[in-house]
Amino acid sequence: MSQTVLLISTLDTKAEETLYLRGKIEEGGPRVLLMDLSMGAPSGQACEITPDDVAAAAGWDIADIRASRERAKITSAMISGAVSIAAERFAAGGLQGVVGLGGSTGSLMASEVMRALPFGLPKLMVSSTAALPGLATRYIDTGDLMLLHTVVEISGLTPLLTNVLDRAAAAAVGMAAVPAPTPESVRGGRPLVALSMFGPSEKCAHQVRLMLEEAGFGVIGFSAAGVCDRAMEDMIGQGYFAGVVDITPGGVGEYVMGGMRSAGPHRLEAAGKLGLPQVIAPAGVNLMSPRKSRYKPDYHQRRKYDLDKLRTFLRLNTDELEEVARAFADKLNQAQGPVIFLVPTQGWCSFDRPGGAVYAPEEDRAFTEELRRRVDPQVQVREVEANLEDPAFAEALVQAFLSLAPAPA
Repeated sequence: MSQTVLLISTLDTKAEETLYLRGKIEEGGPRVLLMDLSMGAPSGQACEITPDDVAAAAGWDIADIRASRERAKITSAMISGAVSIAAERFAAGGLQGVVGLGGSTGSLMASEVMRALPFGLPKLMVSSTAALPGLATRYIDTGDLMLLHTVVEISGLTPLLTNVLDRAAAAAVGMAAVPAPTPESVRGGRPLVALSMFGPSEKCAHQVRLMLEEAGFGVIGFSAAGVCDRAMEDMIGQGYFAGVVDITPGGVGEYVMGGMRSAGPHRLEAAGKLGLPQVIAPAGVNLMSPRKSRYKPDYHQRRKYDLDKLRTFLRLNTDELEEVARAFADKLNQAQGPVIFLVPTQGWCSFDRPGGAVYAPEEDRAFTEELRRRVDPQVQVREVEANLEDPAFAEALVQAFLSLAPAPA
């Protein structure tokens, strides 16, 4: 059975280039479903999924879309309709890849559709604006999509553009031949554990992974820098995991404090909603990384640690630690499954040790005590006499997890 690739573009502005790309993909074997997200005048070009279809899927009439001057509103509507159609096609087994072609608006729309589709489905965004400051991160966000920067404008089939489109078609054909994973295929008969980590908690995460694998679990790690830990929440919600060892939930506090590692408003919620067992540690929770352009006056006097030339961690004060503890408690109290929160008493990451610039265990107790006061009885808060990166703490995390989710037979 041949693969089917969804090609998303705007035929009112990029018909010639889109049809060329379509033809090249079909030369490679896959069938192409062309989705037109045009909000302007009809292009006159035939496609499988018309702007009328997309607008209708969002509850709109395409005539109203074209007549509206509320750009943000109609763009959102077209994205909503496109997501609905693409998700339906994927669920029916009718998609093996997605390709987008566009400038800034087209790329924003197509990439949002891609991000709504599950991990592992091949996704390629061919964009003339991929290199503009800030846009690449917006296009990718938590999605597993590839960006191909055209460099030249998508305007006329010039030799340089056709070369880019030829390469895009070849990439799409190759990726479409790789089956998308499912939770069942990823598990491979083993229960999977989601594991959060970042550089200053990497040693602990490595030890936890090895011990859990020895116990019969599969372990999938996520870098907790504010993007992949959000993606972890999405994949937990999609049913990949049987439990979570959340070593580095600092994105919760970073969201509260407005830091660069913010993981958004829904971090630390997906596992609880599903009733999955959770073991949590506070790596990075006593730190924040605000943009230096947004420093408050007192930030310059804070104890700090320069992780590298781009990232500086500032210590939270006791009031902030208590505020973050309340945010944790609010989330964990909603959990439908068992939760154990382990707190190391001798520092919460590799550089948070005696003699270090940010080491202040007596201040960290403000977090621990406020958390204990706020959580419901089903959330256990325990202290471990160790640094978070010590082998004894990794062992405690694993034993706590095994007490909630016994090793598979």
